[in-house]
Amino acid sequence: MVPDRPVYQQILTLVTGIGQPTRARDLCLPLDLPLERENIENTRAKLKRLVSLGIPAETEPGLFTQPRP
Repeated sequence: MVPDRPVYQQILTLVTGIGQPTRARDLCLPLDLPLERENIENTRAKLKRLVSLGIPAETEPGLFTQPRP
């Protein structure tokens, strides 16, 4: 179950729309976040939380893929 915050749905939508493995850094600008270390780390933490829920996959450290069917 996706956490009940809009940012998590936005992240999943972006990861799915990109259609290829992506990094947290690549999601910051589409999320209207400046490319600052804090924003990148916060986005990565959210991605890791979603991975722990079994929604997207982390194919290698820091590289996330679209949600599993």
